[in-house]
This record gives sequence, C-alpha cells and structure tokens, in this order.
Amino acid sequence: MQKTVRLFDLDSYMQSFDATVLSCEQQENRFAVVLDQTAFFPEEGGQSADSGSLDGARVLDVQEKDGVITHYTDAPLQIGMTVHGQLDFDARYQKMQIHSGEHIISGLMHRKYGYSNVGFHLGGEITMDFDGELTREQLDEIEDEANRIVYENVAITAAYPSAEVLAATEYRSKLDLSENVRLVTIGDYDVCACCAPHVARTGEIGLIKLLDAIRYKGGMRIHFLAGSAALVHYRKTWQDVAAISAMLSVKQSEVVEGVKKKETEIEKRSALISSLRRQLLDYKIAALEETEGNLCIFTDDPDMLSLRLLVNAGVPKCTGICAAFYGNDADGYRYIMGSASRDLKALSKQINTALGGKGGGSAQMIQGSCTAAEQIIRDYFKSL
Repeated sequence: MQKTVRLFDLDSYMQSFDATVLSCEQQENRFAVVLDQTAFFPEEGGQSADSGSLDGARVLDVQEKDGVITHYTDAPLQIGMTVHGQLDFDARYQKMQIHSGEHIISGLMHRKYGYSNVGFHLGGEITMDFDGELTREQLDEIEDEANRIVYENVAITAAYPSAEVLAATEYRSKLDLSENVRLVTIGDYDVCACCAPHVARTGEIGLIKLLDAIRYKGGMRIHFLAGSAALVHYRKTWQDVAAISAMLSVKQSEVVEGVKKKETEIEKRSALISSLRRQLLDYKIAALEETEGNLCIFTDDPDMLSLRLLVNAGVPKCTGICAAFYGNDADGYRYIMGSASRDLKALSKQINTALGGKGGGSAQMIQGSCTAAEQIIRDYFKSL
C-alpha cells in the first residue's frame, strides 16, 4: 500500500483536511482506516496519537508502520470516498507546547552536562529520562534557562535536510538514522531529529515547569509540564493552597509553617491519646475477674497490641479460652485468642467455621477476623 502523506509535516497547525479512503477493515469492535493523506499524528517518538473524527466517526487511535498510517475508528468508512478529518486541536496544540518544551530542556541538559534524553513519554504521564543525575538546584537553573528561551520567542523550524547537509550537521538523536531524517531546530539552542509537530516559536510554549525528579535506571526521570498544561497545574495548585490556608486560618504564604504547627499539635494529641489508651487498657486489665471457662472481651481500641495485651492478661484469669475482639456487627471483627489449657491451633478451624472467620496461629494463640455478630460470638464461647 502507498505511503501516507503526512500533512502534519507540512503544517503543524492544520486542524481539518479532506482525504480519500484507501482501505477499511473491521478489527473486533473498531475499524482500521487508511487514507491517502492525514493530519492525524500517529503514536510515535514517545508522543500519544491525535484524536478527532473522520466524517463523524471517532478516531480512537492512530498508528504508523512502514510509512502507512492507520486510523482506528468506531464506525466504518467507504473505500474510495472522500472524508473530512477534524482534529481535537486543543489537545494536539497542548502536545505541541509540551514537546517543544521537552526539546529545550533536553538541549540544555545535553549542552551543559552532556546528558542524553533516553526516554520521553507524552501521554497520561509526561516524563523525560536522562542518563545522568542533577541536584534540585541544577534543575532549577535548567528551568530558568529554558524559560528565558521561551521569553526570547525564537523560531522553531522543521526540515528534511539532504544527505550532505545532514552529514555536516551536529544534532541530537536517539536513533541511528541515515535517511528521511527530520530535524527540528530551536534558534541557536538545539537541533534534534524528531517526527512530531511543534509550535512555530518558543513564546507559544508560555511556561516550562520541572516538577519532581527521581533516580531511574542509573540516571534520572523528570516529570514536567509546559504550556496550557502547566497553567492548569498551577491553577489547581493555587486552589489547593488557598483551601489549605483557609482551613488553617493562615496566609497563603504561611501555609508551610501552618502545616508544621498543625503537625506538632497532632503529635502532642496523639501522644496524649496513646497515654490515655494505655491507662484505659490498664483499667480494663485490672478489672478482669477470675472466670471458670472462657472469657470473651469486646473493646473499642483498634490497636492489635492492646488486643494482645488484653489476651495475655486474660489467659491466666480463665480456665478456658480468652478471646478479645475489636470491630462491629456491620464491618466484622478482628480477634486474638489465647489459652493455657486448650489447643487453639487444633480448634481454629472449628472456631472460624462457627464465627464466619479466617485466621490461625499456634496452640497457645491464634488471630484473625470474623463476620459473626457480637451476640453470636458471646453465645458461642458460652457453649464452647
């Protein structure tokens, strides 16, 4: 089949176009459509495919193989007909801003530190992978320089140079290509082999923001945003900070100190709660009475250590099993059981069957969970 004319190479800003349907094959619940030309960019170079429609049929995915671009649609199209393609251009333009921003960052990383971009993903998550690490301070410097290039509003051009020009040109590339190489040039700052659409000038990017950076495969993975996506992220962050400042009754510029103060208060309250819980547990243990047979205890303390301490204290107080439970009838109970006279490991299956539970342990102690109601549990241990 003839190769597809890549209209996005000619004009990155093309939002609609007309084309002839060369083939249409059903593949499960979608249709594989090939056109003679397209403005839809396929999934390529780390960038996700464009979306949109062809004569009303939704374009779900776009893939390229051996120069032939296939559009996967939710409805069939007649072979030989002329169709009108319409891109979801807001989404495309956002990708153009981000991809152009990635070139600026990668170019600076390569020029200043000799690091190469070894992985780029522009889909649900936007990341760059480099084969070296930088400090946060160094990343901030890269971010500052990248945004200065944005402010300069330099031209971004794309071209397919001749073999002679290509051989004489120094450029970045992740692939060893020798023909049909498309070079994207950003002023005097970067030249890189790339197949994707880009904005015409750096000023259109608006803003480049490096978010977090983590160690990754011996190098570094950076999450970043650019253009309208960076604006949306900033707006959401500002809204979150505004909400936090209102909840803490502090100025937005003081939310970090406000959170630290709140953490200190919580730590103090947690320490007090722990102390009171321990005192209450001591009272509960002191209130345990000598019992013939089994001892069944229900507590509102969710700490499993407290449950274990109750059982440890209750075992010598009874001649059978000391069973402690935390929970409620609606959500079920967690339990710990101990005994000095009964083999709990041997009894665990019987107990769990009766209480709708699961769990196990040793002959002296078992733990787990159950779904039986409190009254059923109490009645069971009275008869066991």
